[in-house]
Amino acid sequence: ISFDGIDVLGAENGRIPRFDSIPAVITSSVEANKAVTPDLPGAPILGHININTFSPFETEGFGLSATVGAGTRDLNDAETQRYALRASWSNDRFGVLAFGTLDKRDRNVDNREFAPVDTTGNGTLDSLESLDYRQYGGYRENNSYGAKAEYRPAEGPLDRLFASSIYYGFADEEERNQLVFDFDPVPLKSAGRIDGISVTRLLEQGRYETSTFTNTIGADFEVGEWLVEPRLNYTETENYMRLPLVQTMNFTPISANYDIRDLDDPVLTPFALGTSTPVDVNTLSPNLSLLINIFNKLETDSTKGIIDVERDFGNTKFEAGLSYDQREATGNNAQVVTVGLPVNVNDYATDTLWDAEFTNTIGGVYYRNEALRDSTFNALLAADPTYSPIPEFTPEDAIGIEEDILAGYAMGTTEFGRANLVYGVRVERTDFSTSGNQVIDGVATDIDASNDYTNVLPSLHLNVDLAEDWKLRLSATTGISRPTYTEARASQSVDPTNRTISGGNPDLEAEESLGFDASLEWYFDTASILSAGVFHRRIDNVIYPGGATVDGSDFAPGVFAAGEQVPYNTFLNGEDGRLTGVEFNLIYSAADFLPGPFDGFGASGNLTILDSEFFAPEIGANGINAPIPGTSDLIYNASVFYEKYGVSARLSYQWRDAWLSTTESGPNLNQYWDETERLDAKIQYTLPFEYGGARTVIFAEANNLTDARDRRYIETDATPDQVEAFGRAYMFGVSVDF
Repeated sequence: ISFDGIDVLGAENGRIPRFDSIPAVITSSVEANKAVTPDLPGAPILGHININTFSPFETEGFGLSATVGAGTRDLNDAETQRYALRASWSNDRFGVLAFGTLDKRDRNVDNREFAPVDTTGNGTLDSLESLDYRQYGGYRENNSYGAKAEYRPAEGPLDRLFASSIYYGFADEEERNQLVFDFDPVPLKSAGRIDGISVTRLLEQGRYETSTFTNTIGADFEVGEWLVEPRLNYTETENYMRLPLVQTMNFTPISANYDIRDLDDPVLTPFALGTSTPVDVNTLSPNLSLLINIFNKLETDSTKGIIDVERDFGNTKFEAGLSYDQREATGNNAQVVTVGLPVNVNDYATDTLWDAEFTNTIGGVYYRNEALRDSTFNALLAADPTYSPIPEFTPEDAIGIEEDILAGYAMGTTEFGRANLVYGVRVERTDFSTSGNQVIDGVATDIDASNDYTNVLPSLHLNVDLAEDWKLRLSATTGISRPTYTEARASQSVDPTNRTISGGNPDLEAEESLGFDASLEWYFDTASILSAGVFHRRIDNVIYPGGATVDGSDFAPGVFAAGEQVPYNTFLNGEDGRLTGVEFNLIYSAADFLPGPFDGFGASGNLTILDSEFFAPEIGANGINAPIPGTSDLIYNASVFYEKYGVSARLSYQWRDAWLSTTESGPNLNQYWDETERLDAKIQYTLPFEYGGARTVIFAEANNLTDARDRRYIETDATPDQVEAFGRAYMFGVSVDF
């Protein structure tokens, strides 16, 4: 992803930014290139997205755009707020623009997780040994601000001089109430009675934050017949996690009636051990209580210089460029385990049952998690004045990454009557090094690793106007996709909740691809297109999640018991990757077909059919063939719209087939996201009058109208390991443009 042609670091993983954090108020247009050309940064495998931001010269004189919205989600009546403001001023030579946004939505999510097991040893998951009930609360927030200034002289070789700053951030204030029930395996799709259930309670008031601050200065000027465009960019990001987790366990075992014939809504009714007397799981006394205080931080910065040149030579336009990007990432993982809490966790339970879409027969209630966290910290500080709620980093916890990318390209575009040919090559030199601490054979070991490589990336594109309304496109491209900083870091982190360890792999190689694209487009009516395309990618070094099972106490003795076997999740390179697909797209406006008032109707839709596969040599005794992580076999979207008389209304449906998880598959590469669907609607009306030249629009939005849930499963959809419900969401608001 790029802003105005300059690719931006990802706060979470060093590569791809959170797309939902990017402020829409500054987005003038979005360019999506699936068949990439040599001038595009990063030479991606599957595509490149460039976000063009507004220029202050797009509105003459003073300009203002403001949006205010408010809404609710029907799960626990969670509230949403939206505010956006963009103001600009320009004359013939100088322009300035400033913006700010805030998008905040309360969060209430029902979550059920499971632990399916194989009890016969034949490779079939036939039983269940754990039910995990979770209720997430809190809020999520996106905010942004920034400014741009631009100068355009009246004459001379300088076309323009500009400077811009953009900040955008994401915050997740998370409240978790969780009860885990472990028992001897019971058959799937069964109901009955279980005795001897052990209960674990986990409570959390944590926070996740990411932020990106990107700054660019640049100029466009002419030297003779050459157009020269130098740019200098500085970007810094931060990824922060504070996760104080209160865990109570070793309660007196209980009994329960259970019904797991429908794993999308499991039922468990607790009783006192060996009786039919109901028991309140929130009043049980634990024999062990822990505070697992986790704090992670990763900061990255990048300084990038770019110079592009362009010149026309008759029927050929020649373009070339050079860029140098210096990147550095530093961070730490720290966690402190305190055994024995100075507070009684039961005192923080409320009488309010979870507002759940699932059956709540366990009697799950909300806790005063923030008060519990603060009281725990205050009590620990009173007992030990040197105690710090923020765990102290040690040199062994440090993560360090340095990456330098030198790139150059040359490209020509030659016109041949009704056709043009785009051809060229891009060369990228990557110098990557990482330092950190990894556990090897149970011993903490300092690691320094490097990986340097050069990629030569040619491409060829042919565009032919077969007729006035028919276009043929043919492309042959090459590309790379470097490992993210999360995937290639020399360190690991512990997840005490899910009982897993995750670590990077400094020896990962970049994915490399050779691709072919062909599309035929028919522009059959006003604002209407029907197209069909085919594409193929051969991908070497497919990066996939894998790993092994290890003794958790070697990595985190305060979290895992001696000898406790837990998954160690890392990332590996696969072989023989391929991705082949066909796609169909339709946009149709009835403006020239139907009489008024029906000529405002239209429809759009697309259908993509994919087939992908790669070989994972580290999975199983002889390796396995699996789909490329993150790819579905079938994706389609459809919408109908009406735009006339100031009304703009749209109803949209999206459906996606199941796909192999890219981040949570674990060492066996067997976790899938189930098929997902969303039905959304939006209607807005532009008032037929203006106040002082201001145009006013009122709007209403509705999302997830089918109340769809997200579901993940192990191996087959008959063995889910996680189901989440979010509820429907609604928003109403007003926008003013002046």
